[in-house]
Amino acid sequence: MVPVLQLQHSSARVLEFDSLRGVLSGYASSPLGQGRIAAISPATDRSWIRNQQQLVLEIREFRRVGGRFEFSGLSDILAIVEKSRISGVAAEANEINEVIRLVDRAADWRQISLKPPAAMSGDWSAVREFSSAIADFSGFLRGFQNKILPDGTLDDHASPELARIRREIEKQRRAIQSSLRSYLGRLSEGGAVQDELITIRGERFVIPVKIEQKRRVQGVVHGASSSGQTVFVEPLETIDQNNELVRLFDEEQAEIHRILLEMTGRIGESSEAILAAAGILAELEFQFVKARFAEDYNCVPVSFETGESQSKSALLLINARHPLLERNLKARGGQVVPITIELDSSRQLIITGPNTGGKTVALKTLGLLALMAQCGIPVPADGATLPIFDSVLADIGDSQSIEQNLSTFSAHVTNIDFISRAATPQSLVLLDELGSATDPEEGAALAVAIADYFRHLGCVSIISTHHTSLKVYAANTAGVLNASVGFDESTLQPTYELRLGVPGASAGINIAQRLGLNPKIISAARSRLGSQARDVGEFLDRLHSDLREAEAERLRLAARQQELEREKGRLANEGRRDQQAKVREMEKKLEDLLRDFKYQARESLNAIQERAAAQKLSKDAERRIGRMRRDLREQFDSTVVAHSSGADRDDPNAQPQVVQHVAEGDTVKLKSLGRTGRVIRRIDDHQFEVEIGAMKMRIPRTDIASVVASAHDSPLKAARARGISVSIEKEDQNVPSEINVIGRTVDEATEEVEKFVDRAFLAGL
Repeated sequence: MVPVLQLQHSSARVLEFDSLRGVLSGYASSPLGQGRIAAISPATDRSWIRNQQQLVLEIREFRRVGGRFEFSGLSDILAIVEKSRISGVAAEANEINEVIRLVDRAADWRQISLKPPAAMSGDWSAVREFSSAIADFSGFLRGFQNKILPDGTLDDHASPELARIRREIEKQRRAIQSSLRSYLGRLSEGGAVQDELITIRGERFVIPVKIEQKRRVQGVVHGASSSGQTVFVEPLETIDQNNELVRLFDEEQAEIHRILLEMTGRIGESSEAILAAAGILAELEFQFVKARFAEDYNCVPVSFETGESQSKSALLLINARHPLLERNLKARGGQVVPITIELDSSRQLIITGPNTGGKTVALKTLGLLALMAQCGIPVPADGATLPIFDSVLADIGDSQSIEQNLSTFSAHVTNIDFISRAATPQSLVLLDELGSATDPEEGAALAVAIADYFRHLGCVSIISTHHTSLKVYAANTAGVLNASVGFDESTLQPTYELRLGVPGASAGINIAQRLGLNPKIISAARSRLGSQARDVGEFLDRLHSDLREAEAERLRLAARQQELEREKGRLANEGRRDQQAKVREMEKKLEDLLRDFKYQARESLNAIQERAAAQKLSKDAERRIGRMRRDLREQFDSTVVAHSSGADRDDPNAQPQVVQHVAEGDTVKLKSLGRTGRVIRRIDDHQFEVEIGAMKMRIPRTDIASVVASAHDSPLKAARARGISVSIEKEDQNVPSEINVIGRTVDEATEEVEKFVDRAFLAGL
């Protein structure tokens, strides 16, 4: 997927694009991917660039959900495939194995592209469309399955004939070894052999014989040991057997050649599809490389602004970082200072400030990131919007050449002349230290003229300089913006920050002082500085100091704003929790109210036991139910109003449906069961333990419909309260507190005492 439309001029060497290629190559695990990275070149095809960005976005999402793919072991197979197209030429087994490995990986990726991980939430259309060009190699791979071993040799089952030949070879070897072992046994008795072992020389089995005993062994000598004390002899009795073995070896090689020729032909038949798959895998590894690079350097995709005119496209880099500088600083434990560049209505930026302050780095950062963006590579920044440039033209550094008889100034002029002729309104022009290396006055005039030429041309131009004339030109010319790199007067150290909208002081004397120049020279230089230049320098120093203070205040206010937002969020969360608690409390009150209504309705229906009684009491029942409905509506409305206003909080009288006075020993009726029970324990103000027959249970206060009998009532009253009919004689008489049984017989006394106890119990004594 190499783009058709490429940049006319990229200044790749000056902007260290080759070094970036080296960084990317470090992420590639195969020669295939490394070859693709070596071929990357900035493009001007907008659709191609956007497709590249979409591919890397989808691969990043694939990696985020745990997707992986192995590229190691893949090599460039172009030469092998080209060989396979030549009739009668057989590729080596290891070469065929390389092709099969690549095709097998392509088939694996084809399946992944059709069925990506289910956890992926983003788009996958670009990768699916890109991978759809991989052919279905299932039939092709079946023809090579289990035929080539990992070491590059053919498996015995590569063909039935090869399997037969190798069985014959093994059989012949065993026969030769058996003959030689028998022969060695006879020779060893006379001490003629050096060692009782069998070895191979030139594909023929031989035995080691002492040099002085070689005449005792009839056969062919195939060489001697390095010491000369041993010769290797093939006995006459095994010559025919070895000849047969050699013939079998020849048959094996012929069959291997036939198989390799057949395999090579199959590769040639599918050469177009194989090369297409190889190209897709190379591009795919490039996308994985970009994804890993973007993850390591916190990169973002670039937005390419479009408008009626390309020359009106915006340029915005937020907290951009030079990737090579960031890599070097990370290795030393440092951290790069990001820069922000914004050009909207302006098309030209004049950067001024001290030496070693970062002016050149700013130019190189913009230039390299523009090249990266037009290669479809995410850029290390928090945000990026760029035009699509047809050329990136840079004059950066000292280009003097002794061989070409060019001084520093001459080299700069030569480069700028070429740039002025090659640039178009869609170009990016980067000029470093414009107007330097010559007379300051003439250099300043030349610098302003050059800057104004590129302004009229309409290209995006970024210029660094020390000339005050260019600062004034930027301040007084529409479409031109001043910028400066920071310098801390207190520490005499550059801050490397890029500030837009204000010019910077060169601070040459201060830099020299920081670098340790002789104090006498520094003092003399300050005294020779003109009053105007000194006033301008002091003004710029004060301006940058005020800007630093303003930036510190802005950061403080931003931190305060974040703190306020956090507090606002905390209060909102507390409010939501309070509201949810009130809703839950309201729901509980309404549940209690509904439970009370159900109980009252059930009690009313239970009062109608017989049909006749139902007919007699139907009207009364209707009136009671109507009254209960009105009571429920009134209680519901009063409950809602009281809850909303908080009037029912801690006010027991605001909940008339709740029984307020319940004590241990009381007999109560439960709404949920419709039965009576005795309170045996008070757990707290809202929970009681009730006994109903042999069953004990915990109930809330809201489940108590009424207190049927108090613990202080007499058993007689309690029994009648539970609906038990009890009648006694002389009920209204007071029960005496004592009884006199003196003079009574035992039977009479017993009867009198039992009656007294019964009456006392019923009276509650």
